[in-house]
Amino acid sequence: MAWTEDRVETLKKLWTEGLSASQIAKEMGEGVTRNAIIGKVHRLKLSGRATPSRPPRPRAKPAPKPRIAATAAPRTSAPSVRREVPIAPVPLEPKPLPSGEFATVLTLTNHICKWPIGDPATPEFRFCGRKSSAASPYCDSHASQAYQPQSRRRRRTPEGTNATLDALANSRRKIV
Repeated sequence: MAWTEDRVETLKKLWTEGLSASQIAKEMGEGVTRNAIIGKVHRLKLSGRATPSRPPRPRAKPAPKPRIAATAAPRTSAPSVRREVPIAPVPLEPKPLPSGEFATVLTLTNHICKWPIGDPATPEFRFCGRKSSAASPYCDSHASQAYQPQSRRRRRTPEGTNATLDALANSRRKIV
C-alpha cells in the first residue's frame, strides 16, 4: 500500500479528530490495516489526539460516609435540635494473660484473639489477648470489625439478571 499525500492528509485529519487506529483503517479501506496506521502515525510523529477514542472511564465512587446515629436533644421550650453522633466501635484494650503479661507473638495460641494493638515498631505493641472462638482468630468484638456482612459485597446487576446468575450458581453446585 502506498501512502499518497491525500491519504496522509486524511490520516492526519482523522487522527486529530480522535479516531482510533482501527477506526481510521476502516475509514480508509483498501487494504489499510491498523498496524499500518500506527506505523505511519509514529513515522509522522503526530501528537496526541484532540479527543479520546473511548468514552472516559467512570471515576471510583467516594468512600461511604460513616454511619451516624441521631440523638434527640433534651426537651425544652425551644424547638428540638438533633445532634449527629458517629457510631464507632468501642476500642478494646488488651487483656493481660493469667501470668500478668500481655499477649505477644510468642505467647499466642489458637484460643487467643490475634487482633494487633499499637505500632509493631514500639515495645508497647501487643495483641488483644481475649478468648477467640474456634472458627475465628479474633474475639467477637474484633471479628465484627474485621469481617463485613456478605450482603454489602453483593454485585449490583440490572433487573432480571440476578435470577440468571442464581440459576447458574445452582447448576454449578449440582455438577460439583
